[in-house]
Amino acid sequence: MNRIIGSFFCLLVTLVTLAQDNYERFTRDLPFSMQPVAAPVFPETKVVLTEFGAVGDGQQLCTEAFAHAIDALVAKGGGHLVVPQGIWLTGPIVLQSNIDLHLEAGAVIMFAADENLYPLVETSFEGVETRRCQSPLSARNAENIAVTGLGVIDGNGQYWRPLHRRKLTDSQWKKMTQRTGGVMMRDDYWVPSESYAKGENGADMNVPKVRSEAEWNGLKRFLRPVMVSLVECRKVLLQGVVFQNSPAWNLHPLMCEDMIIDRVLVMNPSYSQNGDALDLESCRRVLIVDSRFNAGDDGICLKSGKNEDGRRRGRPCEQVVVDGCTVFSGHGGFVVGSEMSGGVRNIMVRNCQFLGTQVGLRFKSTRGRGGVVENIFIDGVSMTDIETYALTFNMYYRGKSVAEVLAEGLEEEDVQPAPVDETTPVFRNIDIRNVCCNNALLAMEFNGLPEMPIDNIRLKNIKIVAEHDAVFKYCKNIVRENVTIQIEKAKD
Repeated sequence: MNRIIGSFFCLLVTLVTLAQDNYERFTRDLPFSMQPVAAPVFPETKVVLTEFGAVGDGQQLCTEAFAHAIDALVAKGGGHLVVPQGIWLTGPIVLQSNIDLHLEAGAVIMFAADENLYPLVETSFEGVETRRCQSPLSARNAENIAVTGLGVIDGNGQYWRPLHRRKLTDSQWKKMTQRTGGVMMRDDYWVPSESYAKGENGADMNVPKVRSEAEWNGLKRFLRPVMVSLVECRKVLLQGVVFQNSPAWNLHPLMCEDMIIDRVLVMNPSYSQNGDALDLESCRRVLIVDSRFNAGDDGICLKSGKNEDGRRRGRPCEQVVVDGCTVFSGHGGFVVGSEMSGGVRNIMVRNCQFLGTQVGLRFKSTRGRGGVVENIFIDGVSMTDIETYALTFNMYYRGKSVAEVLAEGLEEEDVQPAPVDETTPVFRNIDIRNVCCNNALLAMEFNGLPEMPIDNIRLKNIKIVAEHDAVFKYCKNIVRENVTIQIEKAKD
């Protein structure tokens, strides 16, 4: 018996070691320095949500049960909160240090469609310090946290989001705009409530112009939250879970370190406004591996704050590895910007596929941002059915998708040089190789600033089949080696 126990222990140690090595391999032989990222480790203590009075019928609110279960685990030194099969309706869940929120197969955490459950909090959205409703799932200054398992987390996003006519079919538009309480602000634009319409009138990039507390609280539906907000957390694991249907962005790690996103599925409807799948902002040492993304906006996006707020924060997004990921619908497969004022550097993207995104590889900014994007390495990307550009660098971003800009007609940009200062964005030292794209509208766009051209881009082993060739404006030191663009007009 002792021999059997000893053998089992050795096997367990071997499996743990293999799991650690499995993550360590993603940081080997990188073209920049990056320490291995280890997954958090938790005590074996477990509690089950039902022990705290929760009922998984999708009708009874379980907010207090989640809070009490997490508090009980914290009192025991941490561990695993097990969410069993069922539909668990709840308000906001706040993770604390040393907690693993574990969803068993068949478990659905459904965040309630009731703005009164989500108080206003100080936060950052689209790179600007502001106030928004509390995120359905959040953690701040937590260490050693995880969301794992085989279940689903649903943000009930349709309660919060506006609708643009151009993004929906006729039947979708008719059905969705008949919901009670909605307001048609234009013939082609619907919002979910009067308060949303009031908040949007006069707002500056999703920040309303209000002064009093009462005014803020009167606009809560307009202040729709990101679904998963992780702020200044360390040692984070998101593994296996489906994250879907978010009010705004889906996953938003902000100023986090030592994070692993592994085998998750992140989904939003293609028509979801601000429906980004993953926005990694000012984070350091992150692995995004073997995961799937389907977005209403950008798929995998790296950011670091916007304009003065981002420059004042001064924390780049750096030491990130994206490996073995797939992006389906979305404005871009892998994206940098446009909020990149704190800088983005030392990034590896490899072995990925983008299937039907509007853009494949998308780099975007505009005058006023500042920030430096550099040392980006992309190796091994396969793309099919790209709606616009396979690859684009555009320094004239105006808040619209590439598809929207093309639909409105190509605009002649103001190409007069501007003074170079801290507000001038810089894109340089980017290596892109082993890329294959079949069926794009346009091959490549390099659209830099006359005062700060896109600089030192190496393109190697690139083959793109597209309807239109590449365009190069205000860029320098572009090295092309074995780059083939095959022009094929669309078949009738």
